[in-house]
Amino acid sequence: MKAGRQCLVADFAKNVDDTDMTSRDHTNAAYQQECANDDQDDEDCLPIHIQENRFTLRSFIFLVSSQPSRHFSLDMAANQSDTADAPIQANPVVVVQDVGHLSEAFMREVGSLFWFVVQTASESLDNIRRGRTPFRAVSFFRYSERAGVGSVPLVGLVSFFLGLTMALLTGYQLQRFGTERLVPGLVAISFTRELGPLLTGIMLAARIGASFTAELGTMEVNEEVEAIEAMGIPPLRFLVAPRMVALFALMPCLSTVSNISAIFASSLISRIYFNIAFVYFIDLVKDALLIRDIVTGVLKSFLFGFLISAIACYRGLTVKGGAEGVGIATTSSVVTAITTVIGFDTLFNIVYIVFFP
Repeated sequence: MKAGRQCLVADFAKNVDDTDMTSRDHTNAAYQQECANDDQDDEDCLPIHIQENRFTLRSFIFLVSSQPSRHFSLDMAANQSDTADAPIQANPVVVVQDVGHLSEAFMREVGSLFWFVVQTASESLDNIRRGRTPFRAVSFFRYSERAGVGSVPLVGLVSFFLGLTMALLTGYQLQRFGTERLVPGLVAISFTRELGPLLTGIMLAARIGASFTAELGTMEVNEEVEAIEAMGIPPLRFLVAPRMVALFALMPCLSTVSNISAIFASSLISRIYFNIAFVYFIDLVKDALLIRDIVTGVLKSFLFGFLISAIACYRGLTVKGGAEGVGIATTSSVVTAITTVIGFDTLFNIVYIVFFP
């Protein structure tokens, strides 16, 4: 840096010495004569070459003095680029604060859902104590037909294909050890105790849960719920109770349809690929299944039906923001219901195995 400045000063001095002195003297003489005739300041009447040198010297000094600032700005830019490439250090306080906010929102949602269910049960029981039905039978059968009969083809078809796949894959692996006769019991226990209720819950959360949320959300946006409440009819008892009871009651039936479809599909695979007759297949299934497996599947079905219906109705009645809010609530209902079903299924298995081995 210093060597560059010294070279720049030497070049400047050489250029000044090489100036044409003869022409400069003639010009200065004419200029001095003009200054003698006019009343001008002494500094303005200096020889022209001195003024030019002064101006050039000032420009040179400014140029040289500006060099450090330019290099300083380049150094600052380099430091800023290095800072931008460096990883962002997370503040532990901010992270803990965000976790706290998320936990608070989660607990608030759980508490709101709990009191939503309690209030629905309270309104229904209050109507029963008065000697009346909690809701109209027509509403119950209408929702039962939609949730139950309408879902049979979907549940049966999906379970049938999954039963085929499971029997085929497990059978080929067990055939290496000569134990393909375990395929009927394996498929029967898996679907009766675990996969039947779980798959049925996921399919109903996507099909019926979304439908309930969209219906109630549209009614909430159009202020139909407020109109029902203004007529003196409790909206939870009138709108939520029949939906919850219908899905709660029909969930075990749909789970049974899933189990039967999967077992029938595995029997076809066993007969075609593993030469297991139907009569022998039924005997193997009866020997493998226990009463506790069937009871476990039924209890899970009731639990999943209750959770799906409660979440779907709760999301529908808390819609805000018009048509966009209905879409957001429907998506949230499906995602929340599926996640809750899988989570409670895992928790149920852990508790069941620990306390009832």
